[in-house]
Amino acid sequence: MIKQRKTSLFDIDKIIDKFDVEAEQKVADLGCGNFGYFVFPLAKKVGKEGKVFAVDIMKDSLKEIQAKAREENLIQIKPVWSDLEIYKATKIESESVDSASLINVLNKSHKKPSIIKESTRILKHGGRLIIVDWKKEDSPLGPNNNQRVKKSELIDICLNNGLKLEEEFEAGSYHYGLILIKV
Repeated sequence: MIKQRKTSLFDIDKIIDKFDVEAEQKVADLGCGNFGYFVFPLAKKVGKEGKVFAVDIMKDSLKEIQAKAREENLIQIKPVWSDLEIYKATKIESESVDSASLINVLNKSHKKPSIIKESTRILKHGGRLIIVDWKKEDSPLGPNNNQRVKKSELIDICLNNGLKLEEEFEAGSYHYGLILIKV
C-alpha cells in the first residue's frame, strides 16, 4: 500500500490531479527529492504497465526512492540521475514522456531556461509540464525572495521553449502552479 506523505506547503492531491495521468503512461518528476511526494502517488496512477521517472541530481535521494520503491514492489518507478541544467543530460528518450513536473526546483537554479529546455525535450507533443514554485513575495517560509521566480518571467521562458500556457492555478498559500503544453 502506498502511504502518501502530506505537506502543509501545498495540496499534493490537487497537483497530482493536474497531471491528468492515466494507466500505462510515462511521467517524470524532475527534481523529485528524497521523499517521493509525487513519485509514489504517480506510480499508483500509471500502474505496473506505466513508468515514473524519478529524476534528481542528488544520488542519495535517488537511493532512498529506489529503496522505498523496492520495498513497496513498485517496479514502474525508475530513478534517473541527471543535471537538468544540461541539455540531453537526462537519460530519458526525447519526446517520450506524457507529463513531467518541476516542483520547487527552479528557485534553486540560475539556469532556468536550460532546465525548461531539457524538460520540454523529454515531453511528447501535447505533453504536459506542471510547474509549482514559490510566489515572488515575502513569506515566513521558503527561499529568499531574490531566489524566487516571477511567474510572468517563467511563463515567457516556457513560451520561448515551445510550450503554451494552458492553466495557472493556486498551488498553496506560498506557491503558484502552471500547466504548460508542448506544441
